[in-house]
Amino acid sequence: MLELQHVSYRVTDETKSGHGREIDILKDVNLTIDKRFVAITGPNGSGKSTLAKVIAGIIQPTEGRILLDGVDITDMSVTERARAGISFAFQQPVRFKGITVKDLISLAAGKKLSVSDACAYLSEVGLCAKEYINREVNASLSGGELKRIEIAMINARGTKFSVFDEPEAGIDLWSFQNLIEVFKKMYERNRGSILIISHQERILDIADEIVVIADGGVRAVGTKDEILPELLHASAGCRYTATPTDKKEG
Repeated sequence: MLELQHVSYRVTDETKSGHGREIDILKDVNLTIDKRFVAITGPNGSGKSTLAKVIAGIIQPTEGRILLDGVDITDMSVTERARAGISFAFQQPVRFKGITVKDLISLAAGKKLSVSDACAYLSEVGLCAKEYINREVNASLSGGELKRIEIAMINARGTKFSVFDEPEAGIDLWSFQNLIEVFKKMYERNRGSILIISHQERILDIADEIVVIADGGVRAVGTKDEILPELLHASAGCRYTATPTDKKEG
C-alpha cells in the first residue's frame, strides 16, 4: 500500500529581472493506493506525470510524506525506492547504448536469466524474442519497441508497486487487449499494486479505482462506474464537475 500525505511539489520560475515566481505543480495531495489496478487520469498539465515521478523518487516533494507499507520513503532516493519495491516505466523509455535486451532484462530481474527466461518476458509483450534478445537498446529500436521492452523489464523485476506513465504510447500495432493481459499476468505473479497513468478509456475501464488529477490536486477518486460517466461527459466538451461520491483532496 502506498500513501501520500499532504504532498506538494513547487518550482520557481525565474523571470528576466531575476525574481522567482513560485508555481505549485502538486497541491496538498492526499491519496491511498492499495487496489490491484489504479488509474490516474486528467487533463494535460494537471500534474499526473509529476506525481508519478514523486512516487518513484525521481523528484522530491516540497512538502508532505510518502509511505510504502507504512514505511516513510519520502527521503529515499530513486535507487533506494527501487530496492524497497517500486518500479517506474517512463513515458519516453531510456536508451542504453552497448547493452543488449537480454542484459537489460537480466539487470531488471536482479539475476542472470537464461535465454529462454528472457525470451518469455519478451514474448509476453508481443515481441518476437529471437529477433530482439541480442539487440542493443539503442537508436535502432523504435519508441514502440522500447516501450514494450521496458514493460518486459518491469515484469521481470516483480516488485510490489509498479508505476506506468502512459504505457499505451507508441504501441499502436500491439492491441490494447494484449497490454491489459500483461498487466493481469503481472498482478497474478506479484500480487502488488499497479498504478497506470492514462487517458485511454479501455485502460481506465480495467481499473479497480480511478483517480482524477486536475490543477495539481486530486479532483475525484472512485470506481469506474462512478468516475467514467463524468469523464466521458467532460471529453464531449463539458467541464468536469465533482459528484457527491467524489473524495475531495485534503
